[in-house]
Amino acid sequence: MLAKHLQPNVKEIAVSAYRCVLVCLISMVCAASVYAQDDAAHASPVTASEQKEVVQALGKQLKANYVFADVAAKVAAAMHDRLDSGAYANDKTTDSFAKALTGDLHKFGNDRHFMVTYDPTFQPTPPGDRLSKTQMDDERKEADYYAGGFFKVERLPGNVGYLDLRGFLSSDFIPGAYDSAMTLLAGTDALILDLRQNGGGDPQSVATFLSYFFAAGDDRHLNDLYWRSNDRTQEFWTVPVQGPRYTKPVYVLISAATFSGGEECAYDFQTQKRATLVGQTTGGGANPGDMFPLGHGLLAFIPNGRAINPITKTNWEHVGVKPDVAVPAADAQKTAYVMILKALMPSTKDPGQLDERKHALELAEKGEEEKPVYTAPED
Repeated sequence: MLAKHLQPNVKEIAVSAYRCVLVCLISMVCAASVYAQDDAAHASPVTASEQKEVVQALGKQLKANYVFADVAAKVAAAMHDRLDSGAYANDKTTDSFAKALTGDLHKFGNDRHFMVTYDPTFQPTPPGDRLSKTQMDDERKEADYYAGGFFKVERLPGNVGYLDLRGFLSSDFIPGAYDSAMTLLAGTDALILDLRQNGGGDPQSVATFLSYFFAAGDDRHLNDLYWRSNDRTQEFWTVPVQGPRYTKPVYVLISAATFSGGEECAYDFQTQKRATLVGQTTGGGANPGDMFPLGHGLLAFIPNGRAINPITKTNWEHVGVKPDVAVPAADAQKTAYVMILKALMPSTKDPGQLDERKHALELAEKGEEEKPVYTAPED
C-alpha cells in the first residue's frame, strides 16, 4: 500500500479477512463448490443439542461482528426461529447443516458473502496479528501454483492482448506475476481483461493490479473499506509498480460469477472511466469479512466491513456491477474483440497489420479462430 494514504497497521487489521477470502477463492479457482472440504476435514455427525449450540454461537457472532448491527439482530432471531421450528432436524451431518445455515443466512441477511463451513483444523488469527510463517508459506505456494491468479495470458490476432484473471491472491506474493503479464502484453494496442470467473481475494492486490492501468504519477483513490470492529476506514490507492503501465484501451469482461474483489476491480475500472465493461451484471457481493468459530468444527464467514467507493459513495452490494455493453457472458469476449478490431482499423496504416485485422475480424464475427498449420511451406 502507498504509505502516504494509510494509517499504521491497517494491513494487519484485515490480514485474517484477506486469508479467509483467499480460502474461498482457491475453491472457486478449482471450480468446486464453496462447501467442498479438503481431505483433512470430512463431514461429521451433528446432534440436535450441538445444532442448538452452533445457532446460539452464530447469533452471538452476528451481533458482535456483522457490519450492519440492526440487520445482525434480525438475522440472529430468524435463525433461532428456524431452529425452534425443526428446520434443521434432517441435517444430521456437519456438511448438510452448514449448507442449510448458509442458505438461511443468504435468505434472511441478503448478503452472499455469508457462508458456514466445516473445518475442525481451523485456527483463527488473533486481530492485529501477522500471519505465521506457515501461513505465509502456504500463501506463497498458492500464489506460485495459481500463477498469481492468471489462467491465461495471450496475444490475439490483430495485436490485442487477453488476460484471464481468476482471483486476487495475497498482495505479498503477486507483484512479479503482474509485472510479467503486463510486460508480455505491453506492446498490444488494446487489452481484454477477463474477470468472468474471478471470485475475489485480497483487496490490496486489486489496487496493485489497477495501478498498471494509469500513468506513473497519476495517483487514483480507488476504494475504501470500513471495518466495524474498530470503526475505521481503510483507503486503497494506486501504488508504484515495477512493470510497464498500460494506458491503451481496456475492455473488461464480467458475468454473474464475478464476485467480491473481482467486482471491485470491474467497478474501479468503471468509476475511474478507464475501461468498457462487457457482459452480464455481476454477483453483488461488496462486504468483506472474516471467519468466526461456532463450535463443533463449524465456522461462519461473516462480513464485518463494507466497501465505499470514493466517487459513487456507495458500492455494488445486492445490485452488482452493471456492464456498459450488456451481452450474455458467453458472448462477452467475442463482442469485446469485435469492438476492438473495428475501432483499431481506421488508424492502422501498415498494410500487413490491416490485412491481419481484417482477417481476424472476419473470423471473430463468425465465432471462429485461425486454425494452426503444421505442414512445411511449399517452395
